[in-house]
Amino acid sequence: MSQQPYRKKLSGWGRFPILEGLEFRSEDLTAATEKATLSRGLGRSYGDSSLPARADSPVADTTLADRLLHFDPDSGLLRAEAGVSLLALNRVFLRRGWFVPVSPGTQFVTLGGMIASDVHGKNHHVDGCFGQHVRSLRLRVADGRILDCSDASEPDLFRATIGGMGLTGHILEAEFSMRRIPSPWIWGESERIDHLDAMVTGLKQSAHDWPMTVGWVDCLARGDRLGRGILMKGRWATADEAPEKSPPLKRRLRVPFPFPALALCKPSMKAFNLAYYWKHFQRVRRGIVHPDSFFYPLDALDDWNLIYGRRGFTQYQCVLPHADDNGPARRFLELFVSAGGMGFLCVIKDCGPEGRGLLSFPRPGMSIAMDFPIHPTRTPELVDQLNELVIAEGGRIYLTKDTFTKAEHFQAMETRLAAFNEVRRRWDPDARIRSAQSVRLLGDPA
Repeated sequence: MSQQPYRKKLSGWGRFPILEGLEFRSEDLTAATEKATLSRGLGRSYGDSSLPARADSPVADTTLADRLLHFDPDSGLLRAEAGVSLLALNRVFLRRGWFVPVSPGTQFVTLGGMIASDVHGKNHHVDGCFGQHVRSLRLRVADGRILDCSDASEPDLFRATIGGMGLTGHILEAEFSMRRIPSPWIWGESERIDHLDAMVTGLKQSAHDWPMTVGWVDCLARGDRLGRGILMKGRWATADEAPEKSPPLKRRLRVPFPFPALALCKPSMKAFNLAYYWKHFQRVRRGIVHPDSFFYPLDALDDWNLIYGRRGFTQYQCVLPHADDNGPARRFLELFVSAGGMGFLCVIKDCGPEGRGLLSFPRPGMSIAMDFPIHPTRTPELVDQLNELVIAEGGRIYLTKDTFTKAEHFQAMETRLAAFNEVRRRWDPDARIRSAQSVRLLGDPA
């Protein structure tokens, strides 16, 4: 390949770690991946999963390979290159009555990234992960071959690639089913919730009537107020309910620079959580909601990760099994608060059945995700404590958000790891395709 990699600062969305890496970038993703050790999209995984194992190991930037290759308007089947963004898909299809079957919380993610992370959304209890809707993949595997895989052709590789964090091969193209929608607007209902038991009960009960649910939680509240927050529910508005015009493009603001450490103190975070909770002064609100506001509220603020300052931030996301007394979720939040954790954002979701990807994150239970700023010593200690609780409760973490988990903790919570490793070794015995995360968690060579 004549193209040479160029140097670029690389990091995940958490802005930790940051390294001076090498990147191939081309509209021809087949060529770009020829000498790359990892593929990388828009960099919205939070930690080190899209970073190379070492600075001189080049990665392939997929974002120029963004063509839509085929769409069947009768079945909704779409084939596209791995670098196309969810933002682009929404711009093309939403006003034409189609939407992706599963959407994560940001539009700034590529199709390849959605598959590698096997993203889930507010409708997981109904529609599962994105990988459930993928029909086939085109991959460049470690020995250079380009092949197609699906449930009918190389099914083990297909299942290992869905949620496999890009470690089984470079995703070049994918075919998946779009979802027909009655309008491009959301009919939503939100409710202010007083405590954790009411939040979990509300999520479970809403799952029967609402295809999309999520809860925001004040993760700094204590005592009887532990787990208070806002429960949000939604469905696609019918043609009769929706405004006549398509949703307008929303103007986005930008965070111009990293916030100072003073902005991240506990009083400021408590004030934010309190204000956000009581901003919902009505107990229940109902009405038409812009799809961007419902699916992607944080996308309204470009570079919002700078709010967490120069040290960066991490997100801890786990799924805990259901329990009649809501004990796992309560013990998790109590540990986070008592261990000194603090953050602006905590989201809780009700998860449905486990996906078909060998390392897909969700399983039946409650998913809890929280962002918090990085402290060099306290953050690894806090993650260790949270991981030990998750292991004891029979849960697991989401690799797409992870930065600090130790190999022994991940191996203790991930019962499917041996099956994944067996498939991966079969296709890549020398771990040619690897990441900083796979070095940290799977023992790959640096």
